[in-house]
Formats: sequence, structure tokens, C-alpha cells
Amino acid sequence: MREICLVRAPSNLGLRPLRSGHIPGTWRAPQALTEAGLVETLSPLKVVDLDRPAYSTEPQPGTRLRNGNAIRSFNLELVEAAAGALERGEFPLVVGGDCSVLLGALAAARRSGPLALVHVDGHSDFRHPGNYDINASLGSAAGMDLALATGRGEPLLTDWPGIASPLVADEQVIQIGERENRTPDFAWPDINSTGMTLIDVFAVRELGAAKVLEKTWTTLARTGWPYWLHFDVDALDQTVMPAVDSPGSPGIDPDDLVVILAALVADPRCAGMDMTIFDPDLDPTGELAVLLVSLLGRIFATR
Repeated sequence: MREICLVRAPSNLGLRPLRSGHIPGTWRAPQALTEAGLVETLSPLKVVDLDRPAYSTEPQPGTRLRNGNAIRSFNLELVEAAAGALERGEFPLVVGGDCSVLLGALAAARRSGPLALVHVDGHSDFRHPGNYDINASLGSAAGMDLALATGRGEPLLTDWPGIASPLVADEQVIQIGERENRTPDFAWPDINSTGMTLIDVFAVRELGAAKVLEKTWTTLARTGWPYWLHFDVDALDQTVMPAVDSPGSPGIDPDDLVVILAALVADPRCAGMDMTIFDPDLDPTGELAVLLVSLLGRIFATR
């Protein structure tokens, strides 16, 4: 098995402020998880630290995305860090930060050729100009990462140097854990008309981990391409993981989640993984950071 290269990506750029003057705390996640024993638990061969980018609530020139230009710059740095790990034969584990770090991770892995994506998230993150009014408010990339990854949205975050857009084709996406798509006011119903494999949280709970993996392997087998694994911790129930900007219920059972993610990272086709959206500001005792480190330890134990 490839040794882990831990990339600590302290970004909060893709998130909206929850109130006036608020600065989302996800940028602190890599440090909080490190203090909770992340390095000792995973024993990475290498640790790469990206600098924290400056967060702004103000519009930026040439984009209707909050911090859009800064997100691109940060992800271009992430591309080099993750691509370096892949070139050295290592397994990049990107610990964010908000969900927009997925874009740089995918762009890095795409340097080696076409790619699939397993997107484990409590939300589909499929907001794009086709399903909301871009002039009504600034867009938050953390709620758009899957749409952007599949080529929907501003070229600022869909087009990356030397890589044909989209980063991932719809047919090569497996989305696991969405909890809102069965409600009458589901914000992004057009995802149901795509070629993505969609396994919502209700199906996960009905099928169990083994059958979820069976469906996932079936989609991945269409091409046999490498795949990237995205894990947003809000896929867990809010009673288990409340330290996120948009908690909710139900969530994937932690034991089932470990089985699913452990099988995915152990497969040699897995190019790498990112974990996002943990906010230490919402974890004053530090116990949730310890929980996440423990989950990662169990997930990577099989490697």
C-alpha cells in the first residue's frame, strides 16, 4: 500500500458567514485534528502544510462566487501539493477546510488521466447557475463542489490548467448520503436528471454497507478508472457530528461509514481522499475532533 501524504488545507473560503461578522472556523480543522492525534494515528510519510488564505465577505471582481479568486489561487497550490504526492507514489489525504478543496484535489489526480469520484456527503452540493439566481446573492463554493467538479458553474472553478473540463463526468460520479432530496422543497432536483449514481442516506440505511459498496463498485467498473474519495463529515447525523455549518438528520451510521470508506481507500484504484467541513469553533471540548481522528484511524487501518 502507498504511504500517506497528509496535506493540511486550512480553507474556509467556500462557506458563507452564518451571521454578521462571522468567519467560518473550518480553517482551524487541520490544526485541531492534529492536536487530537491525527499524525500519530495515521503515521503519514510526509506532511504538507498550505498557508491559510484570507477570508472575505465582499464581492470580488469578475466572479459571483464568494472568495472566488482566492479559492482558485488556494486550489492551484493544492494541485501542486497533491500532484507531488501522487508523482512520488504516495496516497494524498487532504484534510480541510471546506468542500471547495475537492476541486484542487481532483485537478491534481486528473493530471494522470480520467477519473471517477465517490462523493460521500450529507448534501449533494449541486448548486449551480442553472438552479439559482446568481444575481440574488454571492454563491458559496462549498455548496457547489459537485456541480463545479462536473463542469457546471463559472469557468474560474470549472476549468483548470492543462485539464479538459469537466474534472469528472456525470456517469463517473457516485453520490452517497444526501439527506434532503426526498423533501418537497429540495433545492437542486435537477441532479436527479443526471447520469450520476445517487444513493441517498435513506437508501444507505435500508441497504447496509455491503450493498452500498456493491452499487458503488458496479459504477466504478464501467471504466475501471482511478477514483477520488470525498468525505464531508456532515454525512454523519447531527447527533454524532454537530460541528458543521449545516448539520442534519438522518445520517450514515458511523460503523457503516467506516466499512464503506475503509473498503474504498483500501482499493488500489483509489487515487486519494479529502475530508472536509469540520468546524472546531463548534467543538469547544475537542471531543468531536478526537472522534474524527478515531474514525480516520479505523478507516485507514485496513491499508
